[in-house]
Amino acid sequence: MKRIILTVTLLLAGMAVFAQDLSYYTREYERGDGSFAERLAVLETLQEAGVQATGVFYNNALKFLLLRAPDIDSRREQEAAEKSVVILAQALGAAKHTAAAADLWHAAEVFDVVREPPKDPSEGLAMQAAIIALGDVDGKAYIPHIVQRLADYNTQTYRNAETRRRVQTAVIGCIRALETFKDASGYRPVFFAYTGSWDPMIKQIAGNALPNISEDPADVIIEIIRDPSVEPPIKLEAWREMLKTRAPNASKAKVASVALEIGWLVQTTSRPHQNNLREMRKSAIDIIRQFGASGETVYADLEKSYSNNFISNQPDFDEIAGVLNTLAALKTEEAVALLHKFLFELHSRRRSGPWRNKERQLFEWVVSSVGVTGTRSPEVRLLLSTIQRSDQYTSQERTMARNALNALGN
Repeated sequence: MKRIILTVTLLLAGMAVFAQDLSYYTREYERGDGSFAERLAVLETLQEAGVQATGVFYNNALKFLLLRAPDIDSRREQEAAEKSVVILAQALGAAKHTAAAADLWHAAEVFDVVREPPKDPSEGLAMQAAIIALGDVDGKAYIPHIVQRLADYNTQTYRNAETRRRVQTAVIGCIRALETFKDASGYRPVFFAYTGSWDPMIKQIAGNALPNISEDPADVIIEIIRDPSVEPPIKLEAWREMLKTRAPNASKAKVASVALEIGWLVQTTSRPHQNNLREMRKSAIDIIRQFGASGETVYADLEKSYSNNFISNQPDFDEIAGVLNTLAALKTEEAVALLHKFLFELHSRRRSGPWRNKERQLFEWVVSSVGVTGTRSPEVRLLLSTIQRSDQYTSQERTMARNALNALGN
């Protein structure tokens, strides 16, 4: 009843001053004996009356609320205070009131969803609204705080359903703010929110935010792929996210070189993880084929993909074929040198064995790839000429070598 009377009084006062003079609302809001429920009524009345208050007004109202926050002594008062913060934060964000940044972050801390007893935890909406508003008011100074808060949430396990619900409400606020800031430092925690154990809705929000945070997250993706604490399926997902971006081809090639390197560097006995790493390598090899080799170390890793599969009891012929197609497409001196090396090794096997179906298949692929390069290398031509004239090869194999020489031209 008291609140109804207050609301009616405020509406009449608002009509009297036609919303031009906010002093009456300020006095009612800042009354020393006023409750948080009564302060909420003031704010709601302002909204209902369509009063166009300034950012300064809302900022002062938030400052006053935070000053009186220690007086909260009941769940009802807590709920009223949190609803007030939501109204004030949204108003400050809409007004782009940059001066409110420090108070908004203070509000996020005061109404944190994880608080030590005897304080009751926040429901999360106040914290969410305050953090989202930080993005709206361009509070860039608080990006590191939001990044750290989201990273902390990502690494914790919340088994209590109510705690998890509240934390996820705050997580949404962190993601939204980092999406608004478009700062590269926000990409990593949002990525781990996307790949973490949050509810599907949260993961979807995070996934949708990633391309808006950074068009070229190459450096962050490289950091994630190289991180030894990150499991192979998450490394693979990071690589896939890179492929979805609008990043320049050179950036994708740079990340591809790292994906290929780590694909061999990580050792695991887990079959699913081995499959993750193999898939990442094969995809990276194809990107190198399309966009080029980023650095000389790429060739050493391409050689690993060929050689390690060659000696394996269960070779991945798709990976081998990918390497050969990539070397043929690159047409660099390093690529030609590797193809020559592979062909010479096969030539040695043809003379001394073993020469099985695997060797026959690889011989055909390597010779064909050499012909595609258009190389003028005398070493390559000499080796092909030797094969073409050798009786140790079948007529079909000699024809392959002849066709490669013809493709290279005179």
